Amino acid sequence: MKKVLAIILGGGAGTRLYPLTKLRAKPAVPVAGKYRLIDIPVSNCINSEIYKIYVLTQFNSASLNRHIARTYNFTGFNEGFVEVLAAQQTPENPNWFQGTADAVRQYLWLLEEWDAEEYLILSGDHLYRMDYRKFIQRHRETNADITLSVIPIDQRRASDFGLMKIDQSGRVIDFSEKPKGEALEQMKVDTSVLGLTPEQANLQPYIASMGIYVFKKEVLFKLLKESLDSTDFGKEIIPDAGKDYNVQAYLFDDYWEDIGTIEAFYQANLALTKQPLPPFSFYDEKAPIYTRARYLPPSKLLSCHVTESMIGEGCILKNCRIQHSVLGVRSRVEAGCVIEESLLMGADFYQPFVERQCSLEKGDVPVGIGMDTIIRGAIVDKNARIGNNVKIINKDNVQEAERESQGFYIRSGIVVVLKGALIPDGTVI
Repeated sequence: MKKVLAIILGGGAGTRLYPLTKLRAKPAVPVAGKYRLIDIPVSNCINSEIYKIYVLTQFNSASLNRHIARTYNFTGFNEGFVEVLAAQQTPENPNWFQGTADAVRQYLWLLEEWDAEEYLILSGDHLYRMDYRKFIQRHRETNADITLSVIPIDQRRASDFGLMKIDQSGRVIDFSEKPKGEALEQMKVDTSVLGLTPEQANLQPYIASMGIYVFKKEVLFKLLKESLDSTDFGKEIIPDAGKDYNVQAYLFDDYWEDIGTIEAFYQANLALTKQPLPPFSFYDEKAPIYTRARYLPPSKLLSCHVTESMIGEGCILKNCRIQHSVLGVRSRVEAGCVIEESLLMGADFYQPFVERQCSLEKGDVPVGIGMDTIIRGAIVDKNARIGNNVKIINKDNVQEAERESQGFYIRSGIVVVLKGALIPDGTVI
């Protein structure tokens, strides 16, 4: 894998994940209580012995830069690195990144310097565990110019994805972006060619792109230099290349979730608490997911009732009930609280005891969840200050709302409390 260089696409403004992306890049959004989205593809690379990794981003990248700098420090005995490449103006190109392909095109001058034979292009907002060595091995065995990682899917979900057709050798011969009706029916393929059993192939007769690609070096450079008007890999570069190049499909038949929307993000986090086996596990010792070492104390639970939940390090929970929820690092929940089916991202710091007491005496709200508060079906971003006797329950079952001045949004019926927001005592949402 020494001849492979990975490029993680950090995404655009992250509008589908807003307001979680209001103050941070999409790959820097916290997940599972202690990780960030960027940790997933970077850890997959490290576990696959790929140590040269660039992350392309252009929006709110300060916290992402900080996280990567503090987390991924390779020793000086190899060429390993994880570096952020932000959009920049040059005399040749004064524009922002126009799409996934354009982002890579603007940094071709830097990528050319490396002695790499293949470029692995990844997305920064997916939850999955994958050994890229098998993916690249398949790419080499078929002498492919481009190989796409694909998942088999059933008819119910098929029209949400970009689909493709393959021939008996696994070569991609046709593409269709989110087809419906007759066009969808025409995209059916025999997925047993890629290794599924006949029974599975019958249930999942479509294959969808995961947005994960491996390119031969010369092919990537040629395509990006020749098609200057094409700005996106999945919609333009790869479909256009199918006619003249050997484009192969590699089947990934395991858990994979695109968590680019608030609803998908919320569901994927809560699914981690499922028993006996969650769809994705962070407890795999052979392929761990790495993140920043914070050296926090153990969590302290005082007379709490906790069921089907994950609690991050350094939390302080007092006489409360937590059910089917994920609590991030340094979460603080006071007595009498009920947290149900919610994601609390925790805090970046501890308030000293004296400061908290002064806040309470002055009638201010300290960081954390105040006494006798109920939170149900919500996402509470970091450093939020939620007062006493607050009810965040979406009592009117509102599906979409923007209440930025009041410190929250509602997306797909899920209340999202903003980072650092103040929700006063007695508020009902």
